[in-house]
Amino acid sequence: MYEENQEYYVKQTDGVDMEAKVRTVLGRQFRTEADYQAAQKDAAYIESIKKRYDLDGEEGVKQLLEDLKSGKYRFRTILGQDFKEETEEAYARKQAEADGKSSSLKGKTGNRKRKAESAAGKRATGTAGKKNTSLEDYDEDMRKFIVKELKKREWIRRILISACMCVAAGCFLYLGIYYYQVRRLDAYAGRQQKLKGMETEIEVTPETVVIHYDNQEIVVPDILEEYKMLYSLNQKLIGWVKIDDTYIDYPVLQTSNNDYYIDHNFDQEQDRNGSIFLDADCSILPRSTNLILYGHHMRSGRMFGQLNKYSSESFYEEHKLIQFDTIYERGTYEVMFVFRSKVYEESEIVFKYYQFINAASETEFNSYMREMAEMSLYDTGVTAEYGDELLTLSTCDYYTDYGRFVVVAKKVK
Repeated sequence: MYEENQEYYVKQTDGVDMEAKVRTVLGRQFRTEADYQAAQKDAAYIESIKKRYDLDGEEGVKQLLEDLKSGKYRFRTILGQDFKEETEEAYARKQAEADGKSSSLKGKTGNRKRKAESAAGKRATGTAGKKNTSLEDYDEDMRKFIVKELKKREWIRRILISACMCVAAGCFLYLGIYYYQVRRLDAYAGRQQKLKGMETEIEVTPETVVIHYDNQEIVVPDILEEYKMLYSLNQKLIGWVKIDDTYIDYPVLQTSNNDYYIDHNFDQEQDRNGSIFLDADCSILPRSTNLILYGHHMRSGRMFGQLNKYSSESFYEEHKLIQFDTIYERGTYEVMFVFRSKVYEESEIVFKYYQFINAASETEFNSYMREMAEMSLYDTGVTAEYGDELLTLSTCDYYTDYGRFVVVAKKVK
């Protein structure tokens, strides 16, 4: 009386296998794994119920039909309704056989078959394809279960939508803040570039400004005209660095430690972008052998965020020169070495480029040159001799913990 057919199948579309995710139990199709599992339980439950009745006789079928209508048995899926309808047809068949009305029964059975074929041919939506059924077709317990599931799914749907909206709002907020800070930094740097070269009344007189160094008196030269305005705004200014075709076009500052300008700008305001600054142990007057400049590697490419363009030899070929002026003299430097390094522990015995500020002898200077040449990513063919003035640009590099990307150049004019 009941046909059982439980299977998975795979559809073929344009020659490509596509898992249809459709499960069939007792002629009904189920899409989700949860609905499929519930249908399997109903199928097993129906089989156990059938064993309790004598379905070969009219009385047994009649008793089963009365128990189903009374709600004695409860089901999780549409299979329960199918079981009830099939029992009704079986009872009608028994009556027709008894009354000799087989022709009427045949019409009812044909209608039932056409309904089943129509439902099987449609896409499963959790229970079956589109079917002219309503909530009232189920018993009270089934209706409560269906309503509860619908409310649960609606609640989950709303939570997911709310969560997605919150994530999207957070992303838009982050991007808004990010681009605001980038534009603010560009505008800030633009104002400084405009101040560079503006006239001011500040005067520094060599006759009255003297540095006492190693028992020698060094007369401080005049500040270059283009830096006087900036110097009047911040006397920690010591120069300006610029690399063509990059954002690197900033003032260079210096304090007695290497911490302050990590998170302060030219106006000495708190700023996560920080500033380009000269190592506290370096000196522009008298001049250190090597001047080391530090700057953040910002994701926006600002500050020293584009310094690692020098990792490409083709970029180096087109940008061999770096402009670095002190407030007292202009300077052009030619790139010699490009390498990656890191900040080491004090106890580690290894070449530490950030400790190379002054060379005590020609031997020491040449040793530093060999170390950096061995680390360089490519050979520029540029060399330096003891007495040359060097410039080192350093920023973070994330290839390792405490990694650094370093460009070393020598003054050529």
